[in-house]
Amino acid sequence: MADFGGWSMPLEHAGGGVVAEHRAVREAVGLFDVSHLGKVRVRGRGAAAFVDSCLTNDLGRIAPGRAQYSLCCTEDGGVVDDLIAYLRGDDEVFTVPNAANAGEVAERLRGAAPEGVEVLDEHRDHAVLAVQGPEADGVLHALGLPVGADYMGWVDASWRGRPVVVCRTGYTGERGYELLPRWEDAGELWDAALEQVRARDGRACGLGARDTLRTEMGYALHGHELTRDITPVQARVGWAVGWGKPAFWGRDALLAEREAGPARRSWGLLAQGRGVLRAGLAVEDSDGRRVGTTTSGTFSPTLGAGVALALLDAAVERDDLVAVDVRGRALACRVVRPPFVPDRTRA
Repeated sequence: MADFGGWSMPLEHAGGGVVAEHRAVREAVGLFDVSHLGKVRVRGRGAAAFVDSCLTNDLGRIAPGRAQYSLCCTEDGGVVDDLIAYLRGDDEVFTVPNAANAGEVAERLRGAAPEGVEVLDEHRDHAVLAVQGPEADGVLHALGLPVGADYMGWVDASWRGRPVVVCRTGYTGERGYELLPRWEDAGELWDAALEQVRARDGRACGLGARDTLRTEMGYALHGHELTRDITPVQARVGWAVGWGKPAFWGRDALLAEREAGPARRSWGLLAQGRGVLRAGLAVEDSDGRRVGTTTSGTFSPTLGAGVALALLDAAVERDDLVAVDVRGRALACRVVRPPFVPDRTRA
């Protein structure tokens, strides 16, 4: 077990380890309990327009029944958190921020909310169970839950007469779903889902596999690829910014940075030899000059090689060879654009 955002979370489950759990998701199906994630509901007249004026992405691009990746930024463009916003209508938006930042996101929204709009912290009202992998549809079908929604779509459903929101979202790069039952129903739904997962040669999965899966995809993790010092422009998530919107937190700073060009950018690193990459390692160019730092790193079970995400000087380009200092040894790495493996979220 490990502390994660103030929650005690399993790094792995008994009976196989991180690599086996990782491969289960890539080849069959995995089940994750990620109920530590925050849940913040914003409702009241004009709630969607209010949220849109705060978060970076453009809620006007989606319709009710759709979800959207977005960012909560400071006025200087730093990232307080990244989150998923589920649009329920003009007067209601449900958001899922990271566990460690949920309280601050809620407070920032609450402090800016106009009269008639309320911001509710529903962290312990809902659980989040993620069913991820090629066999995910089979698991949901066996549970009597709806399948077939487009990526980032969601629907209100029921399981054994109890409400559950079924979302076509995930953090693994595979086709999958995230289920939001009531907190008190989560244990029973977990048991039923795990039975179906195991029937398809799948596994219960912990934070270890979640991290290796997201790193293979190049997905940002707040506190690593996104921080108050690493902006969306630097992290290459400018696609989650509604540049044409008249207002959102950090707009002026981000527009200025995009116009000037960032001084550093996020890249992937693929190890050219044996060695495990981790966060916080120095990266040097072919002349021995420090050009950046790794922000995440792991051994990729899919590729059988070390992979990392790194924040590098703007002069670094794709296919450059760099050296990462791994315990005093220079490990050669090629600069690449993630993902490291095929994206099958829309499969």
